[in-house]
Amino acid sequence: MQTASFSGFIKAIFYMIAFYYIFKFLARLFLPLLVKKAVEKAGENFQQHQQQQYQRAQQTTWKKTSSNDEIIIDTANSKNPRETKKIGDYVDYEEID
Repeated sequence: MQTASFSGFIKAIFYMIAFYYIFKFLARLFLPLLVKKAVEKAGENFQQHQQQQYQRAQQTTWKKTSSNDEIIIDTANSKNPRETKKIGDYVDYEEID
């Protein structure tokens, strides 16, 4: 069985402080590089996402007629046009005292 000594305790404290300062120094060197890479990767993902959205928008057919300058939009999902719900007629009334 080993017993703890004061010099062993001081060594442990010294190693912890040394590890802290070495880690802090290395973080200042390499953390900006890691953040830069992460930002570049996020930018690439954003650009790819935008490109995919643009391609999906191009899949819907946009036609422009030259005679009337009328824009006709044909979409693949326009099989059932939306119907507006009519709840009832508006009735104007007066209060009777």
